[in-house]
Amino acid sequence: MIRCPWGDSTPDYRDYHDTEWGVELHGDVALFERMCLESFQSGLSWITILRKRENFRKAFDGFVPTVVAEYGQDDVDRLMADAGIVRNRAKINATIGNARALGGLDVPLDELLWSFAPENHERPATADDVPAVTPESQAMAKELKRRGFVFLGPTTCYALMQATGMVDDHIAACFRARPAVSAR
Repeated sequence: MIRCPWGDSTPDYRDYHDTEWGVELHGDVALFERMCLESFQSGLSWITILRKRENFRKAFDGFVPTVVAEYGQDDVDRLMADAGIVRNRAKINATIGNARALGGLDVPLDELLWSFAPENHERPATADDVPAVTPESQAMAKELKRRGFVFLGPTTCYALMQATGMVDDHIAACFRARPAVSAR
């Protein structure tokens, strides 16, 4: 079975590649979780976040935005002491701030994020052809920043788009590669 090269590197990556990465994901809570995890991944390997994902879910009350938005200093201190997650104060504060920003949206997060899914997306032939940033991810990052979100630059937004199926970047030879269709 041929996979994207990164999908064959560890059992954790294989399972994630085969069952989640590139699968359309909807729902504000699910997308908020992925947004937060992608932010926490910034500067780290995704495997680190993947292996700590259940700890993150427990620590952040299932990433329910209305709950996270109410976090205060005691919660920040609790999270900074939690060895089961990535203890980075800026990323923890960003998660809380982003939950608050989500509460101020005039559209559902799902609708906002998916509005940046490209109409057409060219499948990468090889891993070297996979971009890190696209015009759509740049536009998403700019709009999220305008709406008060932080720690979500164009590269993080593109990783979010890949992970949640807004784009399908499984390489052409990968068994998970879908036929070219609109992402919307």
